Amino acid sequence: MLATKVIMPVLGMAQDTGKLISWLKKEGEAVVEGEPIMEVETDKATVEIEATASGTLGGVLANAGDDVPVGQVIAWILEPGESPPVLTLPKKASLDVDPGVIPPADAKGIAVAATPVAQKIAADHGVDLAMIKPDGGRIQKADVLAYIETHHNKVEIARLSPASPKARRLAAEQGIDIASLTGSGPEGAVIATDVPAVGARKPQQSSLTLSGIWQRMAERVTQSWTSAPHFYLVREVNASRLAAWRMRAKELTGKRITYTDLLVKLVAAALVQHPQANAAWIQGEVFLNDEINIGLAMAVDDGLTVPVVHRADQLSLSQIADRREELVKLAQSGKLRLEDLQGGTFTISNLGMYGVDIFNAVLNPPQAAILAVGRIAERVVPVNGKPDVQPMMVLSVSYDHRAIDGARGAQFLEALANLIEEPLTLLS
Repeated sequence: MLATKVIMPVLGMAQDTGKLISWLKKEGEAVVEGEPIMEVETDKATVEIEATASGTLGGVLANAGDDVPVGQVIAWILEPGESPPVLTLPKKASLDVDPGVIPPADAKGIAVAATPVAQKIAADHGVDLAMIKPDGGRIQKADVLAYIETHHNKVEIARLSPASPKARRLAAEQGIDIASLTGSGPEGAVIATDVPAVGARKPQQSSLTLSGIWQRMAERVTQSWTSAPHFYLVREVNASRLAAWRMRAKELTGKRITYTDLLVKLVAAALVQHPQANAAWIQGEVFLNDEINIGLAMAVDDGLTVPVVHRADQLSLSQIADRREELVKLAQSGKLRLEDLQGGTFTISNLGMYGVDIFNAVLNPPQAAILAVGRIAERVVPVNGKPDVQPMMVLSVSYDHRAIDGARGAQFLEALANLIEEPLTLLS
């Protein structure tokens, strides 16, 4: 029987890589199907990945801290007497070098895997790559710089850094490491004007240590903001009947029904009517999702996570409330599972509890739409031609213009607004 592959899983439709946080089982240790064997970090959360078979963990290829392309084999689960297969890496992933570039070799002629940048820095500084032990599978720029810092004294580093004699003198007089300066001269050489004048150096400011989840979230929203053509539709709705529905539902179910629960129910109903808003933009094509899975944007200590209420259109309000409460507890304790994060087709971001009136949300790719919800506040509005004080709420929907146009986006928002202002239409 063939060994079972352990691969880097796909935790999101727009995910390219996953970061291996830790192995929960050691190589050579027995594993049982269904038990966690590793922790993987994405932009949304750190999740435990379960074994898909029973056996012995072997042939581990990835280390803690590695960013691994999704779908790539990182280990095997072996049966008694089996050995891990010989891995044939994809051509692109083998050394990550340009075609035609010959990898450097050590004194024995054995190829040393290193990125082109790492090769150049090593060559410039006279470093033998065979002497460097990388943290991952190949030598990176950071590995070479760390080796230089450890094995070359500051005089040597300064000598290797291109700089004019005057710049070196000015830097030495002020106690500045010439290697820390960015040069504006020929080939990046540091010249006199690059050395800060006396008194011009600013005090160093403290910086936050960002979690991996936050960093990946930052990368993801940057990619979304810069690649997806956002447009926004905004509408103010009367929430008086929504508030009454919530109070009645709490009395009938005895549960803590929130406005988010009601919105999940109503958004799912509106998406049934307008499936174009339940779409995704993937590799230049629009895909209409078969299921309605509502993601709930939640703030956690490490950043932002978006667990999913699956098949929300098929759930009762009580079931939605139970699922939302479960997801909140899992998110706050950092125990969200793989299935809790997968499959989202539409996202709700509710900041009403923070006193926010209105905001525009960044799309959660590859989803075509995200609903931003503000607080319910009393405002003076016309009712039957006369001013009246009513509880009002502002909805803002962000759309990916590649997947949905303004008219269809407006139709979805109108359907949602009508459901909020008259929830009884759900019965029809």
